[in-house]
Amino acid sequence: MACAAARSPADQDRFICIYPAYLNNKKTIAEGRRIPINKAVENPTATEIQDVCLAVGLNAFLEKNKLYSREWNRDVQYRGRVRVQLKQEDGSFCLIQFPSRKSVMLYAAEMIPKLKTRTQKTGGGDQSLQQGEGSKKGKGKKKK
Repeated sequence: MACAAARSPADQDRFICIYPAYLNNKKTIAEGRRIPINKAVENPTATEIQDVCLAVGLNAFLEKNKLYSREWNRDVQYRGRVRVQLKQEDGSFCLIQFPSRKSVMLYAAEMIPKLKTRTQKTGGGDQSLQQGEGSKKGKGKKKK
């Protein structure tokens, strides 16, 4: 323990870890979600978390082949974790608006739906919703 305290907060192994499961609204608390479900995002990726952190000015890097221990699905979509620097060499915060790991997670969950990749996907999602409504009407007719 004394060894960890002697290391600088700017060392990369002292950066906080954020796994996509922490922000996923499809997960339960037991499955690894760490923020309220109403603030969580549907299936975030490590790349999206990294993009949001870099855009706000945090020092972050992606570890692609890391896998969250509670994640049962081994697909590429669920792989990866983001390491984010919260404190500088002298122990002060890199950005004052992010004093804790939870504040970084909440910010990332708030900004991921606003990413260009997400807004383009929702345009296609509207069409699938309309198709879904059509299939529901078809099911109703079959019941008669």
